[in-house]
Amino acid sequence: MKKLVCILTTVVALTFSQATKAQTIVDAAVGNENFSTLVTALKAAELVKALQADGPFTVFAPTNDAFAKIDAKTLNSLLEEKNKKALANILTYHVVAGKFEASDVVAALKKGKGMVELKALNGQTLTVKQKDGKIWLKDQNGNYSQITATDVMGSNGVIHVIDSVVMPK
Repeated sequence: MKKLVCILTTVVALTFSQATKAQTIVDAAVGNENFSTLVTALKAAELVKALQADGPFTVFAPTNDAFAKIDAKTLNSLLEEKNKKALANILTYHVVAGKFEASDVVAALKKGKGMVELKALNGQTLTVKQKDGKIWLKDQNGNYSQITATDVMGSNGVIHVIDSVVMPK
């Protein structure tokens, strides 16, 4: 039931965000309660202003449920001022320069025979893979996160929703 509510909320957010193109990707995240942990993390890492810039950006946005998979003690530690740099490294690993809508990703996957590498803003590589009829992100540690919703549009880019936080090396 919780997953159904999350999916329905995401669909409503998708519809709303596509109807109001003037909002940035940060505004889209702030307006969706399923991204409240992400928004808190962006504020703690002082990345809100950067992601409100012209861009364009593609953000692979973890939901609250995705952040809940991280040990609570670790997550709370990352939100502390002294760990701002580490948190910013993790968050910028979820952002790619350029606007890559779902159709762009699918085309790149087709061209790349089911795999494409993207350079994140932190300088590290994310691998996008098509597997079992779904699209996944593979982080530098070999962990996977499924893309569960796509094309949440903002005036400065696009958000794709993921079900796990990807971690840089």
